[in-house]
Amino acid sequence: MAPLRFSANLSWLFPELSGFPARLRAAGSSGFAAAEIGWPYAEPPEALARAAREAGLRVVLINTPPGDREKGENGLGAVPGRQAAFREGLEQAVLYAKALGCSRIHLMAGRVPKGADRTAVRGEMEVVFLENLRHAAEVLAQENLVGLLEPINTRITDPRYFLDTPQQAAAILQKVGRPNLQLQMDLFHWQIMDGNLTGNVREFLPIVGHVQVAQVPGRGEPDSPGELNFSYLFQLLEDEGYTGFVGCEYQPRGDTAEGLSWLRSYWEMRGRPQAGQ
Repeated sequence: MAPLRFSANLSWLFPELSGFPARLRAAGSSGFAAAEIGWPYAEPPEALARAAREAGLRVVLINTPPGDREKGENGLGAVPGRQAAFREGLEQAVLYAKALGCSRIHLMAGRVPKGADRTAVRGEMEVVFLENLRHAAEVLAQENLVGLLEPINTRITDPRYFLDTPQQAAAILQKVGRPNLQLQMDLFHWQIMDGNLTGNVREFLPIVGHVQVAQVPGRGEPDSPGELNFSYLFQLLEDEGYTGFVGCEYQPRGDTAEGLSWLRSYWEMRGRPQAGQ
């Protein structure tokens, strides 16, 4: 069983440092070989690519742009009337992914419109999402890229997010039927929405293209107090043959590097694979 490969989510880790280039350097110095950035769009892609190279890091995941944050948008993939903006954002994400050498893009679904009833608009939003995903799959295939769908919990994190369970995401992926669209498994969100992590990991792992981790409910380091036993979950992922990346998408309780003792312990026991292995 190969050891898991971890990536530093620099939208969350090293908040004590300003700017992604500084965070890339810190991640490299902390032993990471890979990184992910939620929304890298405030900085030129060439500058980020250079900083990643200098830090010895491979960028493995970015998100599509969120839309208009001031108006409460958090992704556009399933939002009626925003199809053109989603496709424009997709083109920007592809540009960044190519510059960064990043092969995976999280295609953010977005939120149920304010004041709308989730049940009433679910059908319309799914139709929009399917249309946008088919378009995205074609665009991404031309560049040999993979699109990811991530369910985000609606109990704590984002009550209006459209895509909130692995079952919903898997059903949508089946309807689209494109091999370069996969599932993004954030164990924080999955535990809050459904639990049953052993069963869900085993059921959905064949279509999972990326994993993310954080403790529940505080969203801290995997070894912080909470519901999840990450020694067991990491072993489960190994046993099930997962070979993708595991993103560290959590809120450090203090200094990020000091809080990586859990990862150093894992590397001591399992070994530290390189990003390209």
